[in-house]
Amino acid sequence: MKNMKKLQQGFTLIELMIVIAILGILMAIAIPAYQDYAVRAKAAEGINLAGATKLATAETYSSTGRLPPNNTSAGMPTAASINGKYVASVSTASGVVTITYNGTEPKLTSSSTLLLSATTQAGSIKWKCKSANISSKYLPSECR
Repeated sequence: MKNMKKLQQGFTLIELMIVIAILGILMAIAIPAYQDYAVRAKAAEGINLAGATKLATAETYSSTGRLPPNNTSAGMPTAASINGKYVASVSTASGVVTITYNGTEPKLTSSSTLLLSATTQAGSIKWKCKSANISSKYLPSECR
């Protein structure tokens, strides 16, 4: 009885291969979803930068009763001076805020724009977001 071999236990090759296959399937699903999320986060930078422009538009409407015709009449700096890592400019014209991206993110090219349209309702402003040249899966959650 003293010479009995000790049984070794471990994972078989097939069990390890199954685990690797499951991990591969999960990564094949997770990586594209994360990449889309990362592009949406970069596009959301434009919404954040446009916050001051939206506020200035609302203030101008509140005090004058009309939407400002451009950045300078709303008391905002020039469009090109409002920029970020992924945003080239934020401008406004007659209640439409235009966010132009600079192409740093390949899926948000330098011709990509996001439009925030102001509609007035009983003394307040409601914003509507749209884009003609950004894929809907890359739009920030405010624009979906």
